[in-house]
Amino acid sequence: MTLIKAHPTTGNTPAAAARDRAIDVARLGALLVVMFGHCALLLATIDASGVRIGNLLGEIPAIQPLTWIVQVMPLFFLAGGAAGAYGWRGGTSWGTWLFTRAQRLCRPVFWYLAAWTVGLVVVRLLLGAESADRLGGECVALLWFLGVYLVVLAFVPALTRLQSGRGVAIVLAVLLAAAAAVDQIRLAVGSPEAGGVNFVIVWLIPVMIGVAYARGLITPHTALAVAAVAFAAQLALVLTGVYDVSLVVTGVERISNTAPPTLLLALHCTWMSGVFVAVAGLIRRWAERPAVWRVVAVGNGGAMTLYLWHIPAIAVAAFSLHALGLDAYDVHAPGFWAVLALRAVVFAIVMAAAFRLLSPLEHRPLPWWDAPTRGSGARSALAGALICVAGVAVLLLAKFGLSSLEGWSALGCFLAALGAARKVLSRLVIHR
Repeated sequence: MTLIKAHPTTGNTPAAAARDRAIDVARLGALLVVMFGHCALLLATIDASGVRIGNLLGEIPAIQPLTWIVQVMPLFFLAGGAAGAYGWRGGTSWGTWLFTRAQRLCRPVFWYLAAWTVGLVVVRLLLGAESADRLGGECVALLWFLGVYLVVLAFVPALTRLQSGRGVAIVLAVLLAAAAAVDQIRLAVGSPEAGGVNFVIVWLIPVMIGVAYARGLITPHTALAVAAVAFAAQLALVLTGVYDVSLVVTGVERISNTAPPTLLLALHCTWMSGVFVAVAGLIRRWAERPAVWRVVAVGNGGAMTLYLWHIPAIAVAAFSLHALGLDAYDVHAPGFWAVLALRAVVFAIVMAAAFRLLSPLEHRPLPWWDAPTRGSGARSALAGALICVAGVAVLLLAKFGLSSLEGWSALGCFLAALGAARKVLSRLVIHR
């Protein structure tokens, strides 16, 4: 029995008892921070010129240091690494294992992309090409996570070969050094694209720590010590003035720490992951409470629904309040913070309704796509490589959006790569 399963269970069943509940808490807790963080950061209104969008961090730079706390994406990747390590079995075919992970992850994404494709066609017909292109440029931006995740997940089986804390330390040092080297190239060239490989290098850090945590290679005390050193290094690095303070998009950054990631974010991934390992035991015991576990299990059962649909839910909340004359746009306007808090409440209600409606789609098998797979050898390796290609394609989709030929081409490549991987493995299914 694996410790981490695709669908969390509730109650005092053997499956529930076998789970590492700290990982589920980390995943859901990070997701809630991301959702309400995005809700707080969005500044939006509608005037004679159309929709106007702003960013709270850009308007109030003094609060940018708070992103060192609310940038919790490392916990998503750590949870993925730990879940992958729990689910990996020696002798398993790498490509088939990676594809089965992709089956679960991509199922709700197909529904999301289908809905937006139809929605963009309707917007183009009713409001014109310009409005459709603006919307298409934003609606798939959050899929960068899926793209990177599919690629770094491919490294989990190799990372499970680490046998000691020393090995973990060596890999961590190599990854940090590599991130620093890529940053130097990026700064020398003066192009963000030159740092693109850091999408893999930096996000591999929490994945690797998650694998090491799952395999018991890091003690809480060691993790806490590493976290302290990494945080001090991050603080020293930002004081040099080379990097921006913010660890999320502000709209006014000189050098983005996220697109692509930088050494500053790599150090952030290190200390945040270390803190989690240090307190995982406390979190696990807290999650044993039936009421807590019930919420965590339900939330994890629809995690991709929450992630994919929270931006549309924020938009519904913001523009519903706009219809009542309540805009959170001008940070200096009277009652701004009260309206922002009200929007968070409305968003929570809208998101709860969307979750109830859409989360069942995560668990509803799709014809052909969710058929069982079994394979080994070259075909399995090819399927795994195609999943990585799909990851790169969806990362490009997130960059270009559904507003250009490049974006639509990336979408086509994503779907084609997934379809090809499915086709390769479908030939290997054994019928009894």
